[in-house]
Amino acid sequence: MSRDIEYAQETGLQDGPLPADGDRLSPVSPRLSRAAVVDASGADLARRMLRIALRYLPLAHTGLDFAFRLDGSRQDDGTWRLSRTGRSPRYAAITALGLARLPEAAQRHALSGATADDLIGHLGRQLRQLTSLGDVAMVCWAAAEAEHEALPRALSRLAELDPPRPATDTPSPVVDSAWVVSALVAARAHADVEEHLTRARRRLLAARGAGAYPHLTASGAPWHRAHVGSFADQIYPVQALARLHASADDQQALDAANAIAGVICDAQGEAGQWWWHYDSRTGAVVEGYPVYSVHQHAMAPMGLLDLCDAGGDEHLSEICAGLRWLASPPETTEPLILDSPPVAWRKVARSDTRKLVRGARAVSTRIHPQLRLTPLDHVFRPGRIDHECRPYELGWLPVAWL
Repeated sequence: MSRDIEYAQETGLQDGPLPADGDRLSPVSPRLSRAAVVDASGADLARRMLRIALRYLPLAHTGLDFAFRLDGSRQDDGTWRLSRTGRSPRYAAITALGLARLPEAAQRHALSGATADDLIGHLGRQLRQLTSLGDVAMVCWAAAEAEHEALPRALSRLAELDPPRPATDTPSPVVDSAWVVSALVAARAHADVEEHLTRARRRLLAARGAGAYPHLTASGAPWHRAHVGSFADQIYPVQALARLHASADDQQALDAANAIAGVICDAQGEAGQWWWHYDSRTGAVVEGYPVYSVHQHAMAPMGLLDLCDAGGDEHLSEICAGLRWLASPPETTEPLILDSPPVAWRKVARSDTRKLVRGARAVSTRIHPQLRLTPLDHVFRPGRIDHECRPYELGWLPVAWL
């Protein structure tokens, strides 16, 4: 009996659609139920993606060391083969955060016999070697939610990499700063993190532009990109600020999260695309492509559902529109989601392999916010698929939906 069949019988994780009110994969999944009310096909797609994630993740690691990405190569018979490249503790931590929401049988299936607790312990032993603030924040976040014994060490390492300093000092990636807030919010029930959290909150709120978030919390980006922030630079602050408000009434944080969520939802493409680059001064889209699969199935739902659960605005229709794009992107006839091998291809990009459009629009919108060089849309049309998938992309799925 194959491992997939054995696991399906054990957990009830069959090939057909999962019940909207959950099964042994998701004993209680109100988010899937809420999505199903708005768009049953969108909720079914999210369930399908959860099944794919559990079949993909065993391919993405060796001895709990997670790959940076899995590259797809088409074989002579037309099938696809996935091969691991690189190593990423950050992606491992995101995966641990997601898997911790699943039953132990599902965790052991995804981790070749280990559990999310084992994975967090593995990451905790690497803390001294980790020098990225974002990496350590993710390990801390996972340890806090799992109430793992590695949490004190993770908090200590986080404090070393994020010491007290003026908000205008060394710039930090907005994504990393948002993860620090989320990690400390998760940890505040288990440790005294209030002083650090106060600083992290202040930094994240201060980094916001008049329209959206830039890429860095302080000046330091090249002049032509200083005003540009990615989708990730918007959705992770939405999530962090929503969780901050949920953990202790913080109306300023909730208002900021609602405002940024409104910006990306107002800008969403007609077919449900979550666009890539935004002007932090105005909130306008600088360049829409690539459109990333993970934004559609996990990151946008995760941040926006966290916002709604915290008492913020509801954006279920936009979430479901994003899922519909993933099921049938108008830019290409090639499917982005495969069941064999279990994968969601990373993105749909322009035919501009040198990324000239992004560079040109960064420069032009820096000079004038409305100068977008629209003829480039006709010269470099979207439709090129990036045949790779990164572990965090499917690791976020349980966080988003379960």
